[in-house]
Amino acid sequence: MGELQSTRQDYDRFKAAVAKGDLSQAQRLLSQLKLKLIQLTTASYESASQTQAARALFRDVLEQAIFLSVKSKDEEAFQRNYVQLQEHYLDTRSVLPASPLQDLVLGLNLLRLLVQNSIAEFHTELELLSPKMQRSPYVAQATQLEQWLMEGAFNKVLDAGKAAPDPAYAYFLDKLQTTIRDEIASCSEQAYPHLSVKDATNLMMFNSEADLAAYAQQRAWSIDNGQLVFQVHEEDKISEVPAVQLIQHAMTYARELERIV
Repeated sequence: MGELQSTRQDYDRFKAAVAKGDLSQAQRLLSQLKLKLIQLTTASYESASQTQAARALFRDVLEQAIFLSVKSKDEEAFQRNYVQLQEHYLDTRSVLPASPLQDLVLGLNLLRLLVQNSIAEFHTELELLSPKMQRSPYVAQATQLEQWLMEGAFNKVLDAGKAAPDPAYAYFLDKLQTTIRDEIASCSEQAYPHLSVKDATNLMMFNSEADLAAYAQQRAWSIDNGQLVFQVHEEDKISEVPAVQLIQHAMTYARELERIV
């Protein structure tokens, strides 16, 4: 059995482990596959087809590695695998057909950048994509989410999980929704001493009052007679601004600047 065929069988086992969620087995196989494929892609073959087959297999492995990192909730691994995969996309673009998973992987990366609030990098990556790629449902949802976030349409973001184009989006969408809900909760704590349970459930966009009660327990809020009572920490209280003192400091700085000039 040739080395390439043997590696392809290892890949099949790796892909199956990722699909089943056997993360430890998948991680072990991934480490072995990467070592084998580095050797295979740098080897000298008698035919160009063998070289292309090795490169295509490496690309397939890295795509599955992306899905493994999502299932493992390992964003650092996602980033490492994505950087390697981008190189393979570029290197094989002229000799291999585009991967059917490429748009999905690109969309996942855009969603990751959105969750990490890396907006500048998000737009840089988006501009590198062709118009056709930007219209794919995987990329389009990420761009739509970014637009809703900029508009403050948080209710639409929280509903986005119902229309995810692929199950792989669930991890990042859940994380994005949690971040938004936490932000709404923090603002509510500062704005109100208490809210009715009904209003708080709607404001934080929970599906039920039971979900709100579970969340309230996490944040040390209490529920009393149908009212959600916020727990305000001493460090969160806004102290009086020493206006006179600030003005005096500003005047002193201005005089010093004038003297220097």
